[in-house]
Amino acid sequence: MASKRMPHEKPAAWYRFKIGDFVAAVVSDGELTFESATGEFPEAPEEQVLRTLDREFLPNAPMVLQENSLVLDTGDKLVLFDTGFGPVPMFGTDSGQLLKNLAAAGIRPEDIDVVILTHAHPDHAWGLTDIEGNKVYPKAELFMSKRDFDFWTDESKLDDEGAGTFVKGARKNILPYRDRLNFIEEDGEVLPGISSMWTPGHTVGHTTFIIESGGETFLNLGDICHHYALLFPNPRWEYLYDTDSKQAVQSRLKVFDMAETEKMTLLGYHFPFPGIGHITREKPESYRYVPRHMSFV
Repeated sequence: MASKRMPHEKPAAWYRFKIGDFVAAVVSDGELTFESATGEFPEAPEEQVLRTLDREFLPNAPMVLQENSLVLDTGDKLVLFDTGFGPVPMFGTDSGQLLKNLAAAGIRPEDIDVVILTHAHPDHAWGLTDIEGNKVYPKAELFMSKRDFDFWTDESKLDDEGAGTFVKGARKNILPYRDRLNFIEEDGEVLPGISSMWTPGHTVGHTTFIIESGGETFLNLGDICHHYALLFPNPRWEYLYDTDSKQAVQSRLKVFDMAETEKMTLLGYHFPFPGIGHITREKPESYRYVPRHMSFV
């Protein structure tokens, strides 16, 4: 029997914290539901996948991933990294919650100065426009990789059986910002305190972002790692939705090594909310994710 004393609606999901002198917030777009983890990592040894999930008290089916968008107030700009699924969710019906959760955090879409995309997949870019195709962030400049732009807005791919749906959605969401679109260099400064690092494989232009302020370095991974329990100890496992899975493995190893060596705090877009933690090395190419303590002070 449902309790009469507890609200039944899903609570707002946002978490405010600091990165050096910057004020930041992780704001949830909800979660994605996939049929199974063994289906998403088809080349991984099935018994090892199941054993790892059991150890982490996680089911194989369904496989659920969170969506953690980062909002950053640099003092000069209000920056949103990735926009979630928007009004047409896929992989279940529990995504598309970003606008509701931004409102709960006191953040208005019209106050966003800059939107930065790690890549142009649906769960990261399809929240740029509403159902009619109008800009959700009317005053924002959009920053993204030129490689991803060229690939995911390519009109010749619209009839492609595999990529066509993704390309159609990317064109609907990205092209309305064409007059305020800025292409990111592969490695370099995007805005003061925010630098890009080209980490291809998941998509051709996938980009990881390094945020530096007040002596603190913070890494916004994007989709370098989808599943913390499976890919930290097994970074060479290939993920089903990578454009080039072998290239994605090399990018993952590069980023993991850098983050561990430099003791960076990191955010995983698909990690358990709020997705902030650290990485520690267990073996030469095996790591462990350590969630950071949440502070409500």
